[in-house]
Amino acid sequence: MNKTEFIDAFAKATSFSKVDSEKALDHTLETIKKALKKGDTVSFVGFGTFKVTKRAARVGRNPATGASLKIPARKVVRFSAGKGLKDSVK
Repeated sequence: MNKTEFIDAFAKATSFSKVDSEKALDHTLETIKKALKKGDTVSFVGFGTFKVTKRAARVGRNPATGASLKIPARKVVRFSAGKGLKDSVK
């Protein structure tokens, strides 16, 4: 399911128009991004948790040449599925 299909399904399941559904989705995603950028954890009980973790610097290899290269440390977003989501896909 892509964003357009999600918006269509959301609009069909609620009394929102497609335009309002898209605005709601965009605002929700933007709010999650802002919270993660501040370093907060975003948790939806039964669905899952988004959080930012640090990935350490490491040495990797170029698969084409085999040459070693240094991969710098960086922050990454992790998602941990909640029990309700895990149970729904069994």
